[in-house]
Amino acid sequence: MASDVIVIGAGVIGLTSAVVLAERGRRVEVWTRSPSSETTSAVAGGLWWPYRIEPRDRAGDWALASLAVMTGLAGRPERTGVRLAEGTHAGQAPGELGAWAARVPGLRAAGAGELPRGYDRGVRVRLPLLDMTTHLDYLTRRLRAAGGTVAVRPVDSLAQATRSAPVVVNCTGLGARDLVPDPSVHPVRGQLVVVENPGIDEWFTAADDAGADTVYVFPQPYGAVLGGTAQEHAWDRDPSPRTARAIISRCSRVFPRLARARVLGHRVGLRPARPRVRLEAEPLPGGGRLVHNYGHGGAGITVSWGCALAAADLVETATPS
Repeated sequence: MASDVIVIGAGVIGLTSAVVLAERGRRVEVWTRSPSSETTSAVAGGLWWPYRIEPRDRAGDWALASLAVMTGLAGRPERTGVRLAEGTHAGQAPGELGAWAARVPGLRAAGAGELPRGYDRGVRVRLPLLDMTTHLDYLTRRLRAAGGTVAVRPVDSLAQATRSAPVVVNCTGLGARDLVPDPSVHPVRGQLVVVENPGIDEWFTAADDAGADTVYVFPQPYGAVLGGTAQEHAWDRDPSPRTARAIISRCSRVFPRLARARVLGHRVGLRPARPRVRLEAEPLPGGGRLVHNYGHGGAGITVSWGCALAAADLVETATPS
């Protein structure tokens, strides 16, 4: 059966876009260069948080739409990979976060006794924390249940896809740099360390959109994820032992028990950054259309459902966003 829509890319942006379209009755096929388990999404820490993404006002709306969906999915964490977890974001007060923060249920200023040494302000909130391996598997199963398919096949050009379906949704992330081509897309390198969890059950972050070094600790079913880095225009995917030691040191200042935790693994992911997310449609010869949905920086997971819903609306209306 011929496809109505081809979605290029099987990270969290591509899979959520495909799921929304398939559940709206479209015949959807996902084309991907690599399995979902090998995408940038698979190595992400997994916390819902609008980080390193523009434009901020629209990103806030997309993030809040995703928050609503993920909160519903958190009722079945063993199946969806989504659970709600308490935690602290240090270094910023609620009023410094953006308009979206006022619409997050339960988000409040942290008291002095709730902050680690060295931080004078922060927020406390219960948020979705995703085990990305489980979540990507869940999205793939949900897509197939709606009649969609996933094909591992390289895509050399957008024209290759547009010849095969009347609508193509471009969710290629960093790959859009060459495929579109769009030279404004660039990597922001993130390195993290996975260690045995010494009993930490809350997440912690201290990161802003400008710093190259961040601090985050995410308790996951497979261990504690420690981060991190945000290195602009860095393409190296090999973990740096020196950087790993620095990450463990920063995180251990917040949770001293981490200094003695056994290291289980190292990960590097290249966030697909852009001056602003590209979420828009363009017409194709013969009445087809190409919808772009890429450039989500450090917030791909956070805005995934909101952007998927917006991309699906563009497929239906062909009205540029």
